[in-house]
Amino acid sequence: MSQFMSQSLSLGLRQEQRLTPQLIQSMNILQLPILALEAKIQEEMERNPALEEADLVHPADPDVQPPVEPSSEGVAAADVEQRHEAQGFEHLERLSREYDFDDSDRPFGRKTRHGDGERDAKMDAMANTASRGISLNEYLRQQWAFVEVGDHLRQAGELIINYIDEDGYLRTPLEEIAEQHVPPFSPADMAEALSWVQTLDPPGIAARDLRECLLLQLDNLEGNHELERILVERHLTDIEKNRYPEVVKATGRSIEDIKQAVRNLGRLYPRPGALIVDRDVPPITPDVIVDYSEETDGYTVRLARGNNPRLRISETYRRMLADQGNDKDTRDFIRKNLESAGALIDAIQYRRNRLQEVSEEVVSRQKDFFEMGPAGLKVMRMSDLAEKLGCDPSTISRTVADKYMQTPRGIFPLRCFFTGGTETQNGEETSWDSVRARVKEIIDREDKRDPLSDDVIAARLQAEGITVSRRTIAKYRQQLHIPTARQRKQF
Repeated sequence: MSQFMSQSLSLGLRQEQRLTPQLIQSMNILQLPILALEAKIQEEMERNPALEEADLVHPADPDVQPPVEPSSEGVAAADVEQRHEAQGFEHLERLSREYDFDDSDRPFGRKTRHGDGERDAKMDAMANTASRGISLNEYLRQQWAFVEVGDHLRQAGELIINYIDEDGYLRTPLEEIAEQHVPPFSPADMAEALSWVQTLDPPGIAARDLRECLLLQLDNLEGNHELERILVERHLTDIEKNRYPEVVKATGRSIEDIKQAVRNLGRLYPRPGALIVDRDVPPITPDVIVDYSEETDGYTVRLARGNNPRLRISETYRRMLADQGNDKDTRDFIRKNLESAGALIDAIQYRRNRLQEVSEEVVSRQKDFFEMGPAGLKVMRMSDLAEKLGCDPSTISRTVADKYMQTPRGIFPLRCFFTGGTETQNGEETSWDSVRARVKEIIDREDKRDPLSDDVIAARLQAEGITVSRRTIAKYRQQLHIPTARQRKQF
């Protein structure tokens, strides 16, 4: 048996797509939300000297001096300082105009003090900056310092405090905590130290489970709460599953007594640590603003001003590139920065145009949503919109990613307006969000003494021409945080 090896050359045509650096940058800029876009622009302006703000200098204004060229000489230091100060005030003014907020938008109706030149802008900014909230650990340690216990128990208590999580619970076993000390604390010392730590504020702190947390809070209340303690100790699961008849039978108390005790328990805090820990929720900055116009009886779409930064390529660096007196390395450096600045400006303009046209299409197709709420949401897929705008669905996905639309009904993620759906018996399409809203509406109107099962809800939707399975109804209930029919029943 013989083997032969040979080599041959062949010609062929092949079509492939290569992403240029400019296209990659455009896609990256496209998917940035407004705050990330501002940070990106600031980063590029610090890195690239050929990129500058277009309204930094107003040549027509005789009171504003023109920018100093790199080669200029004999400029007084005082003049340079004045120009920098003027530019700084212009920058602050642009920041105040960045979004369409006026004095009425300020908290508690506070008004800006105009004409007060003696006020220091930096001091105002510092005064209006929220201070760092105290942590739960710091809060407990401050109290523990005043608890009168021996040094041995004090050290054990400090060790326990270190293991309390932000919800206020001690989820690590005392035996494991005791081993962190050399020599290890005894079980008796740990139990006594824990009992002292549990006297700290807020009530319920350092509990090891929900039952202990609620019991600690009941101990801190005045009056007799015997029934509440019985419910927590023996019937907490029955209460969670709305099995009131079983609780009535086991306790011998009336249904009204049980309901009142449950209401009292509802005033307690299942996560006491959350009363102290300041969980800052970042504010949502809308990229798109939708307003209702009475003149046209329609909706107008505009982008927040931060989407349209005034950038330009430095004329100084353009002249430096054309200057043949500069060496090749210098001109290559300038050319690279000029190209980078131009690519960024083009990418931002592309983002603005794409976001505007996508937002206008969303408002046009989802007009019923602005009139009726979620029940009016129509089926709209990214692929359909991409075909209309002549682009790829991934471009639509990047356009709406992490961006929000401010509407007369509130602020919504742009992505929430894109939804699938089902076809009704009369041939119309209805979105899944609309079906979900209809499920909630049916449950809200039910008789709470005889709540509807998922099968009954599915049957009602079927009578309206919407075919949805019982399993889908259960899924929508869970998404809406609506309990089962048994748990919704009121006695």
